[in-house]
Amino acid sequence: MTRTYALASAALIGVLIIGAAVAVSIGQNRQSASSDPFGQCRASVVAGGAGQIGGPFTLISETGETVTDADVITEPTLLYFGYTFCPDVCPLDTVRNAEAVDILEADGYSVLPAMISVDPMRDTPEVMADFTDNIHPRMLGLTGTPDQTDAAARAYRVFYRSNNDGTDPYYLVDHSAFTYLVLPDHGFVEFFNRETTPQDMATRTECFLDAAR
Repeated sequence: MTRTYALASAALIGVLIIGAAVAVSIGQNRQSASSDPFGQCRASVVAGGAGQIGGPFTLISETGETVTDADVITEPTLLYFGYTFCPDVCPLDTVRNAEAVDILEADGYSVLPAMISVDPMRDTPEVMADFTDNIHPRMLGLTGTPDQTDAAARAYRVFYRSNNDGTDPYYLVDHSAFTYLVLPDHGFVEFFNRETTPQDMATRTECFLDAAR
């Protein structure tokens, strides 16, 4: 990695920390099962409640089709916001998510890994397809117009900022880096930060899936 990208990556890490503080408030207190059907599974607390995160979106799939959240969230989904030109964070996170999906599959659970682009100017459906195919055969890539991807990011309280000034084709996009667990009948239920291991992600996800039955 060149000095330029090393400095950029260091700056990105700082932005992710800020984005984390803006997006959610992390805590270790679990809600009681009597008031929350997923209380025994939660390892985090969202400021204002889980209902503050998630919502409808309309995007373009990696196959070029217009899809809505109802088309995408047809099974438990690990949803990540990133971009394909990301030099380090996004590849690591999406590979971690793919590993968790494989662990879940071995345990008898079907979970979809998906990524929504925060860089729609470069992330065409074809580019998204190439990226996701290299990560996991079932991973779904989603992009769209800048307005569409921005609306999805805002729904999930994702912080991002493009550093595209029109002069550098290799510009970076600063963004928060959480993975969201979304269930068809419940919407957003949990998030995972960058420190979560594939096994921990799989174990915690299984708890939510069992509680949802």
